Amino acid sequence: MTKSETQHDDRSTRATPRAALYQRLLVLTFILTLAFAVRALTANFLRVHLNDPGWFPSGIYGLFDAPAQEWLDGRSSIFWIDDPSRTDKAIYAPGYPLWLALVYKLSGSRSPATVQNFQWVLDSFAVLLIVGVGVTAFGWRVGLWVGGIAALWPLLATYGAVPLADAPTSWIVLAATWMFLLAAKRRSIAWAIGAGALIGLSCWLRANAMLLIFFWAVAVLLFVRANLRRRLIMTGGVILGGLLLISPIIFRNAIAFHAFVPTGLGAGTNLLEGIGETERGAKEFGAPPNDSDVVEQERLAAKIPTGTDFSLYYPDGIQRDRARTRQALAIIKQHPFWYAGAVMGRMAAIMKYAGQPNGIYGSAGVNVTSKKSLPPSAQGGVIALFVNAVGMLQSVLRYVLLPLMVVGIVFALRRDWRLTALIMTTVFYYLVIGSLIHTHIRYGLPMHALLTIFAALTLIKLKDSVSGYLRKRRRQATA
Repeated sequence: MTKSETQHDDRSTRATPRAALYQRLLVLTFILTLAFAVRALTANFLRVHLNDPGWFPSGIYGLFDAPAQEWLDGRSSIFWIDDPSRTDKAIYAPGYPLWLALVYKLSGSRSPATVQNFQWVLDSFAVLLIVGVGVTAFGWRVGLWVGGIAALWPLLATYGAVPLADAPTSWIVLAATWMFLLAAKRRSIAWAIGAGALIGLSCWLRANAMLLIFFWAVAVLLFVRANLRRRLIMTGGVILGGLLLISPIIFRNAIAFHAFVPTGLGAGTNLLEGIGETERGAKEFGAPPNDSDVVEQERLAAKIPTGTDFSLYYPDGIQRDRARTRQALAIIKQHPFWYAGAVMGRMAAIMKYAGQPNGIYGSAGVNVTSKKSLPPSAQGGVIALFVNAVGMLQSVLRYVLLPLMVVGIVFALRRDWRLTALIMTTVFYYLVIGSLIHTHIRYGLPMHALLTIFAALTLIKLKDSVSGYLRKRRRQATA
């Protein structure tokens, strides 16, 4: 920590503990109010566009909705798979259908709009998880600034109001990251196990973070300040916690299909489609760019008559997904430098926070405006002015966030390189490892949320610099 930062912390501790507590509670209340307002307005816009695949992929939602509906009606199990030929039942992990079933049961309504209402409210509270990570890493001042950014940012608000598994998965990964930082600071084995367990729990919703426990294990060995024995035990704790939570799904798939299938199918499909979506992929390498083209290509190759029950993962979904993996890896092996360039392009695409939506990599969210987010009767007056002002702030935030993040990483490394490296391990995982296959901006919500910490550090530096300059000018004027 630099001398100026130490002096600021010393000044902040002069206030009475009660006064400091009240100030923090007041700011947290403002952050939550802002988060609720932004997400409610965003949800109003998205609710009108639930029939638009550009904003809500209803086909993907249907894959989660169907098992939830069948389970509630007593027609099938969400978890267990009785028919080993139905490999299409293992596309996704069972956690999100269970979540949908719970929402349907509690609300008495089985619609995406109902799920949306549940999720945007919970996503507003989830901003506090980002605050917690910021406080643990760099103190209360940073944490509160992080909360303000996260509450306002259109990217987080938009996908927090989309009824898919991405936002709930992000909540769990952020909670796991918070526990991971606490484990590192306290050298706690119990917290390390808990962090790994939460990553395993997140894989019940989406499998994206499945390998993160191994990256965290390496990070513990490299960056945690503890003796080797302690670091090794903490490493084992992270991995053990994750595997304990993931193993029920792995065992289910092994029993049902007599094959090793992690939490779901699709790795080969996404890898192949990731090649197909490039300029050279479909034309030069014959890689299909989407699910329908994959099915059609395989149907023709197997000479399956039109009208036969033949989908992406049925029949023989496991073997066919592995064949797609082999096909994709053969292309990558022949063109490694080209593929590295394609991965770099994906990484740049999912970091595009401003401007037009980025094609297959998704939109960075929608700014709220009175016209988009309010009913016609409320599109004038004070409320409309407030909404438009929030939208303008969001627009500015879109354009400045990325440079603020990049500069903030430098400040963070100077302040505490160990904790920064632990946070950046998760960022690296989602940005680099996640971009090795087909990706989407919403898959990396935990990464985007964590990067706000570094943006907050830059904003605080700028504020302190401006305040210091103004104080200096006032002293000179009165001298």
